[in-house]
Amino acid sequence: MTLKHVTGLLCAAAMSLALAAGARAEDKVVKIGVIMPMSGGTASIGAHAKAAIEVAMDIINNAHPELGNLPLAKNAGLAGLGGARIEAVFADNQGNPATGQNQALRLITEEKVAAVFGAYQSGITLTSSAIAEKYGIPYLNSESVAANLTERGFKWFFRTTPIATDFAKIYVDFLSDLRAQGIKTDAIALVHDNTEYGASVANTISTAFKEKGQPIAVDVAYPVNATDVQGQVLQLKDKKPDVIIMISYTSDAILFAKTMQSLDYKPPVLLADDAGYSDPSFIKAVGKISQGVFNRSSWAVGPSGSPSAIIADMYKKKSGEEMDDTVGRQMQGFFVLADAIDRAGSTEPAKIQAALKATDLKPEQLMMGYKGVKFDDKGQNVLASGLIIQLQDGENYVAVWPKASAEKAPMLPYKGW
Repeated sequence: MTLKHVTGLLCAAAMSLALAAGARAEDKVVKIGVIMPMSGGTASIGAHAKAAIEVAMDIINNAHPELGNLPLAKNAGLAGLGGARIEAVFADNQGNPATGQNQALRLITEEKVAAVFGAYQSGITLTSSAIAEKYGIPYLNSESVAANLTERGFKWFFRTTPIATDFAKIYVDFLSDLRAQGIKTDAIALVHDNTEYGASVANTISTAFKEKGQPIAVDVAYPVNATDVQGQVLQLKDKKPDVIIMISYTSDAILFAKTMQSLDYKPPVLLADDAGYSDPSFIKAVGKISQGVFNRSSWAVGPSGSPSAIIADMYKKKSGEEMDDTVGRQMQGFFVLADAIDRAGSTEPAKIQAALKATDLKPEQLMMGYKGVKFDDKGQNVLASGLIIQLQDGENYVAVWPKASAEKAPMLPYKGW
């Protein structure tokens, strides 16, 4: 065999090895189980979440240098695992805690996911994360705000979102500012469903106001996925509170708006605790009769060309909807989990857990308006933060508080229709 032939064979072998290595990186997949409500009363949330996670996977699995300091955007795939790709395995919790629990078990034991992500409703996050804890699998939650989720002594549960106690303080401070401007905010009504989310958040808000010497004047509970809320609205109309704080999922939020209009009831101040009021389906259905509703948020699009604006545009092209706070928090949480897996350089649960504990992301590395991401010993992001937005035109929310973050001044009283 001549030297020319040997050289040719060596080159061919090298090329084959390079192609094989590339193929292995391309073929290597890290599976993350994603539990969301894909059916039932909050199915629209699940559909939006799926689109958001798919955009997040595009950003992670393909190079997007235009997104600046966002972790994982510059390279294609997870560099810490040789360019491995993230794959989401979606599971429908059907809006049911028992179903969510069963889906977590299936994802862990059958799909062999490296981590679990979910599950929107606090009550379902409660049950599904208990399964992940039992099996020693990292579980990241991005949007459930019930305070007790991080009070269970769990070691595998991490949460990036601000929680009920954070937002309760925001509500107290916001209404205090309005009072200083001459707006009457003395009598507050809480309207909430009977789920884990509704009951626990209502309790947290009630406690926060009571500690400030302002006990809740009216507490109105109702069954989730209600078909008739006339009784509840008539009760509010009779009591005449200065402020109503709504804690409701999408279908109930829409029903309350329609019922308030049919009974010609407009509270002076209507403040929503995100959830259904951030769902684009709510704005499409009743935005024009809910003008002036306040809401909580951690999302702002940002200037044109900024990473957040680029991501918002990607999401709109994917879903046909504007980016909202809920899907923004979901995408942010998914990025945090993928970043931890990348830094772990492994799919071993204990190494991912250690990487999550070591997370220390700065504001410029985030798409959301948090002060950063850093978990305490309970798994809660201690740098999560939020602001108050308002639906002033019936179509788009704008930031109105605090003043330093405001795009416009608050519009009062509540206009409705």
